Amino acid sequence: MRRVVITGMGAVTPIGNSVSDTWESIKAGKCGIDKITHYDVSNRKVKVAGEVKNLNFEDYIDKKELRKMDKFCAFALIAAREAVEDSGIKFETDSDRCGVIVSSGIGGLGTIEVEYSKGSEKGFDRISPYFIPASISNMAAGRIAIEHGIHGMCNSVVTACAGGTNAVGDSFRYIKDGYAEVMLCGGTESSITESGIGGFTSLKALSQSEDPMRASIPFDKERNGFVMGEGAGILVLEELEHALARNAKIYGEVVGYGANCDAYHITAPLEDGSGAAKCMQLAMKEAGIEASKISYINAHGTSTPMNDKGETRAVKLAFGDASNSVMMSSTKSMTGHLLGASGAIEAIITTLAVKEGFVPATINYSVPDEECDLDIVANEGRNVEIEYAMSNSLGFGGHNASIIVKKYQ
Repeated sequence: MRRVVITGMGAVTPIGNSVSDTWESIKAGKCGIDKITHYDVSNRKVKVAGEVKNLNFEDYIDKKELRKMDKFCAFALIAAREAVEDSGIKFETDSDRCGVIVSSGIGGLGTIEVEYSKGSEKGFDRISPYFIPASISNMAAGRIAIEHGIHGMCNSVVTACAGGTNAVGDSFRYIKDGYAEVMLCGGTESSITESGIGGFTSLKALSQSEDPMRASIPFDKERNGFVMGEGAGILVLEELEHALARNAKIYGEVVGYGANCDAYHITAPLEDGSGAAKCMQLAMKEAGIEASKISYINAHGTSTPMNDKGETRAVKLAFGDASNSVMMSSTKSMTGHLLGASGAIEAIITTLAVKEGFVPATINYSVPDEECDLDIVANEGRNVEIEYAMSNSLGFGGHNASIIVKKYQ
């Protein structure tokens, strides 16, 4: 069996514009949620989000090129550059054996808004010639491949909030099954826009709390919706012998992946959690381990009443008696929910949790819920040795995805 390791990571998140800054914020239990500044929220029901802060795109990308891309693409390019630099990988040779899979749940929503408004005012024949390439969801993956000269498979997974995890899992399989040696993978999202927030508000999916510390509160009995986040996470996955041959540093090893569908409802998960439970079991089967070997789960944990209750039930079904001892937290309490980028950011966090022996907290937890009664690592992170950890993502359409990361030995 070909083994797959993580040799590079890059991130732009509401709690840090690099992996190191994000991880320091995770360890400190920092909340990245605050009042929305991207547009006027005076007369809007939803007023808070997890925005990326203090990031000047022109420090990273030429101003002329920035005009040709949406913000979700820019996030992805910045995170990918960090991941590639971090890994020390060169794509000058054997680039046909390297690929890219980057998810985006929605794509260039901000660009669509701007150009539609322009078209309505001036006529649609006068909108930007870059409207289509700026807004389509696959362009983050395409631009990363172009910038780094990667000639292998280039794909974009669009499975709503499961997309980032699917991108990592699909890349893991692509290397494991012998189709590539290196994959850049992850997710990116920029949906803190008027229509993005408005659409989820109409769905009654978003928290309307104006207190940033009581808005994204996964597993808390007073939770009332998720908080939108934005940013990107990119990982470099590499076949083990390929990594060893170039003396690459190794963060951890991906050993299991599960993906399935509830086939139940366009937005609601199966109430008994059975679909997500089977997905976790698929990942454990591929990893060749029992549930008792997994010390930590980075939960999907969106802070919606249905998700958190259903995910708790799913873990109990999948883990059995081991659910009584497994630690589970939702780092969305700090970052908000980055949709198609969430799974990628959380894969990075899960990998660092394993590498450094630190379990992140579910912050701002106050009111226990008897229906979410697992060990959710409330408010304070823990220094604990971890051999195996799992990261879960659950998306609209019934998409479920789980990956398992092992401490590299």
